[in-house]
Amino acid sequence: QVQLVESGGGLVQVGDSLRLSCAASPRAFSSYSMGWFRQAPGKEREFVATTRWVENNIYNAYYQDSVKGRFIISRDNAKNTLYLQMNSLKPEDTAVYYCAAGIVQRADYSGISGPRSYAYWGQGTQVTVSS
Repeated sequence: QVQLVESGGGLVQVGDSLRLSCAASPRAFSSYSMGWFRQAPGKEREFVATTRWVENNIYNAYYQDSVKGRFIISRDNAKNTLYLQMNSLKPEDTAVYYCAAGIVQRADYSGISGPRSYAYWGQGTQVTVSS
């Protein structure tokens, strides 16, 4: 069982930055693909970014188009922690952000962005961007 705990959310202004963290239980952390999803009120959970495991300590990063160039996903396997650096925040980034982990078999976008590809989820952290 993989346990995930997010932190770092908060209330910020348009254009500000935030860094989210996801602390994971050590079990096989480095072998899992780790990603971020978000869910705004009244909307479905959507993919934000992921680091897909390729082979030993090699990962490919993928992003949703709306966050490319603004968000950066990274991971520190020594600390069992996943990060999401969010810059130039916009009101439409307001959502609960979830950390997810799983064995993502498919390398196509549908595979890496689909919530069903991730078996483990955190409880979420709220990000609110005020204009």
